[in-house]
Order: sequence, then C-alpha cells, then structure tokens
Amino acid sequence: MLSSVWSFIKRHKRKFIFAGAFVGGVYLLGKYAQAKIQELQEREAVEYISQARRQLHFESNQRTCNMTVLSMLPTLREAIMHHLHSESLTALLKSKPANKVEIWEDLKIISFTRSIVAVYSACMLVVLLRVQLNIIGGYLYLDNSVTKNGTTPLAPPEVQQQYLSSIQHLLGDGLISLITVVKKAVQEVVGPVSLKQGLSLQELEQHVVRVRQLVEDRCVSYNRRPLSWYMMPDEENTLAAQASGLTGNDITTIKLLNETRDMLDSPDFNTVLNTCLSRGFSRFLDNIAEFFQPSQGDSTHCSSPDGLSHVSLPLAKIIPIANGQIHSICSEIPSHFVQDLLMIDQVKEFAANVYETFSSHCDLHK
Repeated sequence: MLSSVWSFIKRHKRKFIFAGAFVGGVYLLGKYAQAKIQELQEREAVEYISQARRQLHFESNQRTCNMTVLSMLPTLREAIMHHLHSESLTALLKSKPANKVEIWEDLKIISFTRSIVAVYSACMLVVLLRVQLNIIGGYLYLDNSVTKNGTTPLAPPEVQQQYLSSIQHLLGDGLISLITVVKKAVQEVVGPVSLKQGLSLQELEQHVVRVRQLVEDRCVSYNRRPLSWYMMPDEENTLAAQASGLTGNDITTIKLLNETRDMLDSPDFNTVLNTCLSRGFSRFLDNIAEFFQPSQGDSTHCSSPDGLSHVSLPLAKIIPIANGQIHSICSEIPSHFVQDLLMIDQVKEFAANVYETFSSHCDLHK
C-alpha cells in the first residue's frame, strides 16, 4: 500500500508542488494582510487620538479667546471714553450755561461717534483675537508634539508676549485713527440734523448706515486697505521699530505678525468682520429701539406689528440713549451684544480654519 501511495505521489509530484506553493502563498499572504490590517488599525487609533487631542486643545483655546475678549473690553471702553469724554459735557449742561445749544451740538457728535466707534472696535477685537490666539494655539499644539523630541519651541513665552502685545495698536494709534474717521463721518451725517427734529428708528438706522459707508469707503481710499489697518500697524513700521539688533525671538515675532496680516487681508477675514459688524450694528439699534415705545393712548400703533416704525423721538432725547450704549457694547459681563458676536457661526468656522492651518502645517518649525 505504501508503494502505491508513493507511486501516486511520484505521478502527481508537480501538482503537489504547485498545491503546496499555493497553500503556503495563501498562508503567507494572509499573515501579511493580517499584519497590514493591524498596522492600519494602530495607525487609525493613533490618528484618532491625535485628532481628539487637537479638538480638545482647540475647544480650550476658544474658551481662552472668549475670556480674553471679555477681559479686554473694559480697557477698550476706557480708551474710547478717554478720547471721547462726554461726561464733562453732561456735567456742564447741568449747570445751565449760556452756550447750552453749542454744548448739546458737541455732545451730539461725541455721543454718536463713541457708540459707533465702540461697535467697530469691539467687532475688531473679537475677530483679531480669534486670529491671533488661534495662530498661537496652533503653534503651541505643534510645540507640545514636537518639543518632546527636543526640538526648539516654535512659540516660546517671549515670542507669545511680543506677538500678543500688538493688540495695543487697536487700543492706541489704530483707535485714534478710527475715531478721527468716524467723527468726521458723524459730523457730515448727523451734524446737520436739528436737536429738535424727530427721528424714527428707520431714519436713525439710515443715518448709521450712511456713517458706515463713509467710514469704510474712506478707509479704503486713504489707506488702500480695508478695516484691518486699524487692527495692526503697517509692516514697514514694525520692521523699522525692530530694525536694530533683531534677536531670534524678534524674527519669529515678525514672522507671526506677517502671517497675521495675511490672514487679516484675506477675503474670508473681511467676510467674517463684515458679518460681525452687521450683527453688532443691528444689536446696537435693537438696544436703542427699547426706548422707542408708542404712547399709551396710541392703541392702534401699540397693536400693530410694526408699531415702532411710527414712533419718533427728538434727536435731543436720542443723544443720551446713544451715549450710554458704550457700557453695553464694551461690557466685561457677557451682554447680548458680546454674546451675539462670540456665537456667530462664521466666526467659529474661521477660527477653526486658522487653528487647523497652524496646528497641522509641517513646515512651521523649519
């Protein structure tokens, strides 16, 4: 029997060789596929953990952005009120001076100027800090990943401090320039309006829209740049200030500032800023609308859905209302105005795009 089996094997030797090779190949291929699948699963797990860690870091960074905005609003409010000090004029009016009308005219210009400047600068503060803190956040995420291998940090504390101190331009020279342009526009639009003239909400909105048009058109005309000019100094000024004895940290800071300027000059940034401004001025007018109430005897207007459109107030009564809006706009306690800006979807999406760009850019550390 053994001889017959052996004869059978000899007759079909080639088939057995091919069959063995095939089975062995399938086995090895299976082992290889199994190893590759395991490798892929491990890689996906690492990628998932990395993405989850990045998401947690991003969300933490956005909370930092919100808290930073709220903490800086009082400083912004004080700066605006310092340059547009209406309180001294209201104090003079209480003393019943002979030039009462002249003081009211000055108060009219200052009140509207500082409220409109407050809307502009608060919106700028929100979007500028979103850009800066997400750029820094992206660098810090890479630092946390890279410095474990002994690589030099991309954003050491000194660089962070220098870079974030550039916000002082918005609170200083940028704010002064913005006040100058807004005040001139207010003088042209609101200046000719009599203190006794009644204004409806719709008419008041038209005046505000006209002021905005003048401000934003002149910004482009004078500076050949959009509103971002008020948020950051020109690149030439920065380089001149840093021209003598640049350190490694100085060079890194200038690089960060230039990257920020690129972001501020991008179409996406301008779209987000315009969205914030539209929401901000809408909230500003909504706040003033609370003071436009139909008289109790006017039952027709009270019951009408658009009853407020028939209500008008003398400009002299609107002035103190507008004058006080800065305390709502630049409030460190989350107000409807600030919450509206912080919760805009376009702001969140833009922040996520900035963070993604700077937390996954492989060439940043080179």
